[in-house]
Amino acid sequence: MATTTLNIQGMTCNGCVNSVTRVLTGITGVSRADVDLAGAKAVVEYDAAQTNPAALAEAVDDAGFDAQVA
Repeated sequence: MATTTLNIQGMTCNGCVNSVTRVLTGITGVSRADVDLAGAKAVVEYDAAQTNPAALAEAVDDAGFDAQVA
């Protein structure tokens, strides 16, 4: 398993945290996503054979937030 951190802008409430968590954990290969509203980031554990940090950030972007690999 690999781990990456995404900086995420646009989260304003726990509903946003839940949305980002749902998006990330719905990606094939993601085993865990810890989303931090106050820190504006997500730490994601994933299988590097199935996905990558750029794909994770793109999925969050597609959900309406601004994500960048830290």
